[in-house]
Amino acid sequence: MGNIENESSKQIRLGALISYVGILLNIVAGLLYTPWMISQIGQTNFGLYTLAISLISIFLIDFGLGAAVSKFVSKYVSLKDFKSVDNMLGITYKIYIIIDFVLLASLIIVFFNLDIIYSELTLAELERFETVYIIVAGFSIVSFPFITFNGILTAYEKFMQIKMCDLIQKLLSILLIVIALLNGYGLYALVLANAFSGIVVIIIKYIIIKRATTINVNFKYNNKKMLKEIFSFSVWSTVVSISQRLIFNITPSILGAVSGSVSIALFGIASALEGYIYTIASALNGLFLPKVTRLISRENSSENLLKLMIKVGRIQLLIIGLIIIGFIVLGREFIILWVGNEYILSFYSAILLIIPSIVYLPQQIGNTAIIALNKIKLQAHVFIIMSVTNLMLSLVLSYFWGVLGASIAIFISYTIRNLGMNIIYHKILNLNMVIYFKECHFKLSFPMLLTLLLGLCMNLLFPQISWGYFIVKGSCVVLIYFIIMWLIGMNSYEKTLIINIMKKAFSKFVV
Repeated sequence: MGNIENESSKQIRLGALISYVGILLNIVAGLLYTPWMISQIGQTNFGLYTLAISLISIFLIDFGLGAAVSKFVSKYVSLKDFKSVDNMLGITYKIYIIIDFVLLASLIIVFFNLDIIYSELTLAELERFETVYIIVAGFSIVSFPFITFNGILTAYEKFMQIKMCDLIQKLLSILLIVIALLNGYGLYALVLANAFSGIVVIIIKYIIIKRATTINVNFKYNNKKMLKEIFSFSVWSTVVSISQRLIFNITPSILGAVSGSVSIALFGIASALEGYIYTIASALNGLFLPKVTRLISRENSSENLLKLMIKVGRIQLLIIGLIIIGFIVLGREFIILWVGNEYILSFYSAILLIIPSIVYLPQQIGNTAIIALNKIKLQAHVFIIMSVTNLMLSLVLSYFWGVLGASIAIFISYTIRNLGMNIIYHKILNLNMVIYFKECHFKLSFPMLLTLLLGLCMNLLFPQISWGYFIVKGSCVVLIYFIIMWLIGMNSYEKTLIINIMKKAFSKFVV
């Protein structure tokens, strides 16, 4: 057991390191090339690109099979029942192929009705959108059956390899996009570059699975009992996936129907900024599934799980807190410098999108426990309420207030989600959320608010807008946050963790 824990912890550390390197590169590259990309293809084309990606994503529901693969393969691997792994994957892949044909038919039907769905688009915009739609839809159909790869790699605790593939895909995508736009190929090349990088990474993951596992998928296997077991787990995971898609992925379509391409572009910037924060906070999420599963199988699992949730939650909250405070203080100035005054509404939209994350994202250990305990049905109920609320409010509010209306709808629905999930953690998982909030949010709230107040005062004293002032003020916010947190926020474990990281970094730098 000790060797398993040590190897798992090592994989988690390596996976986390690569993940955060990838996130840093992703954010830096995104911040550098996004405004350049918009200037190359134009605001309208950027809106169409955002719309196409979001529309196709609505249909790319794996019906919970990805989570089922991770769960059941993990179970069979721990029992060293590798024959059941092959049999289970054989059933799963056949289901994926059937779904893929249904998906193809659905996308074709939607294609012939695009002019009706997006009546706010001009004829020229609609023609360009149809071409982009075909490219994105084609890639989606080809790549859909391979969604299982991440579940397989997670089950075999190949966290480092998963994160490395994510890093490769992002770097390759950016490289190809830059080359394409420099050569004047425009919007269509942008979409093709993303598709090509996705196919390359699928091939890499296939090679890793063939070399690192003994998997030999048995397509001839049929078992009604196993099929029922897979569906009993995946059906509620499907509901969660659909509900999540009725938030960010459907919003551009609603804006396209009632507002227009400019509102879609504004929302694209706001959702990209929210995505950066979510990516940073969720980098560790999938890495803890095997560890959480082991904790749950032991005595006092709720107590041990709460300790892990507090430990990971505080670290995530320290990171998220700095990002959110920095964005509130300097986000408006950043957007003006980054993409221009015409995107200023994206700042207020992004604020509404990211505020609920300060509660939800540090609690991802709880979400992992829900999967491990097979309580996903309860999570699905919460997400249904969240998505229906968002859909109803977004249709009304977007019509009157465009991107701000859509963002208000998401803010309200996310707040409902936070409340519902915390009831599940407290009542069903027996996690004392009063203790959790006391140890995390309550103890860290004062230093966060103090940093925010000082940052806003600094803005009043130095209202100038330039990259020089932005960098100086940003550095001051980080320094103030770190000093205040070190003095009155961090505990001894977190201070030791930072000291050890700095020592290792310094020793490598010196060598």
